[in-house]
Amino acid sequence: MGKIKVAINGFGTIGKRVADAVDAQDDMEVVGVTKTGPNFGCELASKKGFPLYCTFDNKDRIEKFAEFGYECLGGLSDLLSISDIVVDCSPGKLGEENLEKYQSSGVKYIFQGGEKHDLTGLSYTSSANHQMNLNARGTRVVSCNTTGLSRTLVPLYEYCGSLKVECTMIRRAADPGDSSKGPINAIKPVLKVPSHHGPDVMTVKPEIEVNSLAVAVPTTIMHVHSIIADLPRDHGLTTEKIIQMWRSTPRVIVMHGSDNRIETTAEVMEMARDIGRKWGDLHEIFVWEDGVRLVGDRLYYFQAIHQESDVIPENVDCIRALMGAEEDWKKSVSKTDESINRYYSIS
Repeated sequence: MGKIKVAINGFGTIGKRVADAVDAQDDMEVVGVTKTGPNFGCELASKKGFPLYCTFDNKDRIEKFAEFGYECLGGLSDLLSISDIVVDCSPGKLGEENLEKYQSSGVKYIFQGGEKHDLTGLSYTSSANHQMNLNARGTRVVSCNTTGLSRTLVPLYEYCGSLKVECTMIRRAADPGDSSKGPINAIKPVLKVPSHHGPDVMTVKPEIEVNSLAVAVPTTIMHVHSIIADLPRDHGLTTEKIIQMWRSTPRVIVMHGSDNRIETTAEVMEMARDIGRKWGDLHEIFVWEDGVRLVGDRLYYFQAIHQESDVIPENVDCIRALMGAEEDWKKSVSKTDESINRYYSIS
């Protein structure tokens, strides 16, 4: 089997990161990325050597790229015709329209968590349901928050056999590059109760009972989860055993906040920059060790989610699942992460 030919539809916050992650792998390649029109993102694609296509098949829009000095090789249909699979990183609410294009072209497809589960009828996160997605026609990688919840809750569920969870999502108001959203000087509760984040875990692990509330706060770096998990009686766990469980879980970092002077999301992001991650990304979920406590059958803990990047390696694993390239999720995760670290020269 040759390299998997991957199209990236949308080369923005998520798309540019997925493109790098795919480019880092030895079993897949980026055959093209799309932009809606010429802008500074085209320059990045050009520097990386990613073939550039237009999100639309409109001739005038395709020709517009040349006016700004960019070579555009065609529209989305042209890109799909040379691809095995497309990772949809386009703006939200375009899912139904794009799904029709993908299905008619015959390519496999991956959507992001901004689309609803009903669009594909199948969702993905590596730790929860890699096997269920093997050789599927299409799926959806769940949102950054749902990915984060799954990373710490799934190993707990697999140990205990049952789990009931209430959590509060303390959400950043906007991404760092987004100047159009707020609040600026307010805390904004999400008045749809429960929020979608917790119940969305059940699209990948329906056995876990999860409800959530959410509030948006005026920051652009990271989400924080405040989690209460009720374990079954006779679970046999201690606070220390749970911390060790997470330490051995892929894509989870556990650090003592006060001992390491990493007590805020700002310091977590500084750590990500210090270890050499491009864009200061943190693919892992960050758990504060001194914020974990098991009292009887009830577990309390905090975790932080880098909203721009925790789903990036999940997309790579999802490609392997849909293409039937790796049945073992842990082997895929290891391959993905090691390749990305080599790509960025991170030891």
